[in-house]
Amino acid sequence: MGIPLLQIDAFSSRAFAGNPAAVCWLEEPRPAEWMQRVAAEMNLSETAFLEPHAEGFGLRWFTPKVEVDLCGHATLASAHALEQWGRIRAGEQARFQTRSGWLTAERRGSWIELDFPARAAAPAPMPEGLAAALGGVAAKACSRGGGPVGENYLVELDSAQAVRAARPDFAALARLALRSVAITARGDAPYDFTSRFFAPAAGVNEDPVTGSAHTQLGPYWGAKLGKSALLAYQASARGGELRLQLQGERIRLAGEAVTVMQGELMA
Repeated sequence: MGIPLLQIDAFSSRAFAGNPAAVCWLEEPRPAEWMQRVAAEMNLSETAFLEPHAEGFGLRWFTPKVEVDLCGHATLASAHALEQWGRIRAGEQARFQTRSGWLTAERRGSWIELDFPARAAAPAPMPEGLAAALGGVAAKACSRGGGPVGENYLVELDSAQAVRAARPDFAALARLALRSVAITARGDAPYDFTSRFFAPAAGVNEDPVTGSAHTQLGPYWGAKLGKSALLAYQASARGGELRLQLQGERIRLAGEAVTVMQGELMA
């Protein structure tokens, strides 16, 4: 018997948009080294691995290069996969034990809502070489959030058009001592803000739609705009839409998902 495998486009209502994730169902634990090889084989920004847990499901996420502590789109894809496999009923809450603690996902109509920890970012100087590595952008503000595997930067630009027009040098970004960087600006209607996300040091030059980045972007823009409910757009080539609800130290991220491939992993 092979290992069930789905490829799902998350934060999108249509195929070939949003952010693709592979989701594998494991009946028993497998070594992290094996999971990393599978993720490299899938060559997507994230591959998720689900397994039974006494109180829900175990969930781990891997880029082609590293295991990560938090991934929004692959969690959304995992909840969608559990419904498709019949392991939860439509509308039933999915509970995941992860490196970031317990996370939940629950369907709301055609959208799936994730309950994640919100992350604060503090104003910080622009690291030397970052503006040039981002293609010579003119930064309006810079913030930094910490993490166990490096620092996450948020760089605000003047406009959504400036975000879309940025042309980063990914080799230069990879050489900087940071885990990831998001560029962002107030959005064009109907969106409150727009963003793009880069993490070449983790094996992902530009992530199409990044749920985990919005755990930092949501509080940032909520404070600037004085809003707790936000509509966000990530302006990658594939693009994706997220609904955000700020709830103190937690944030709810909602998006849609579409299965584009199903099969079995035989190795």
